[in-house]
Amino acid sequence: MPALSRPFKNQRYVPYVFVLPFVLSAGLFFVYPVIQTIIMSFQEIAPGLREFVGLDNYRRLANPRFYTALRNSFVYTFLTIAVLIPVPMVLAVLLNSARSGAGRSAFTVLRGMLFLPALMSVVVVGTVFRLMFASSESAIANTVAQLLGFPPTEWLLAGPTTAMVLLVLVATWRWTGINIIYFLAGLQQIPNELYESAELDGANAFQKFRRITVPLLRPVTVFVLTISVFGGFAMFEESFVLWGPTSPGNVGLTMVKYIYQQGFQSAQMGLGSAVGITLLAIVFLVSLALLKLTGFFRQGDE
Repeated sequence: MPALSRPFKNQRYVPYVFVLPFVLSAGLFFVYPVIQTIIMSFQEIAPGLREFVGLDNYRRLANPRFYTALRNSFVYTFLTIAVLIPVPMVLAVLLNSARSGAGRSAFTVLRGMLFLPALMSVVVVGTVFRLMFASSESAIANTVAQLLGFPPTEWLLAGPTTAMVLLVLVATWRWTGINIIYFLAGLQQIPNELYESAELDGANAFQKFRRITVPLLRPVTVFVLTISVFGGFAMFEESFVLWGPTSPGNVGLTMVKYIYQQGFQSAQMGLGSAVGITLLAIVFLVSLALLKLTGFFRQGDE
């Protein structure tokens, strides 16, 4: 027992002891898999075969299906960012204005209701949306369309535009609530004195939102933007539940789905690893560019 407590007598070792579990888990579950994936991307891997092929797997990425997956992932990420930042921010401002006085109980209930979709399984959410937008006339989407005078539609087979709209709808339903929670946390850190001073100067609600709320929410906005980029490029389950392993015309093909098709369906682990490393590089570069555009690095220097 004295031998175990000996490192703690010197305070220099205490931080390293507490950080050690994280370092070990990060190395075991992130660094090691990434290194192995990089190695595998330069190999041809099959049952009983593991051969170094250089850059052949990366050269094979120059094909129409890869370009389709890349385009779909970029479009999906852009659309989810365009929806899941301004909409939750505005809703958070409206909810925050009702968190005191008579609206406090309603604020608590609404916050809980908006967060519930994030707790649901992706499989459940995808199945519900697949049933809602089924091709039968009794599906909810076709029932509403017929009430408005439009004919029934095979929504899941209607084309790439409709498919992308469905994917963005699923993402909006699932993640709007949790982004509202992030923005609410940021709003509650803004001093009320700033808004009171602005009111004395004659500022209206829009001016206070533009001049006070949006600038002071920049750290939260950058955080939501970053996780939205990761979530957008990592999207797989929603597309898989709606269309299965393959989709007509590759309307639901994303980068991660392409990794699944090549690495597991076609048993080309080398090619799948090359796609994964390419995706990792793209996400890193996009995130870096967005952080630079939003002034995150300048803010850190200050």
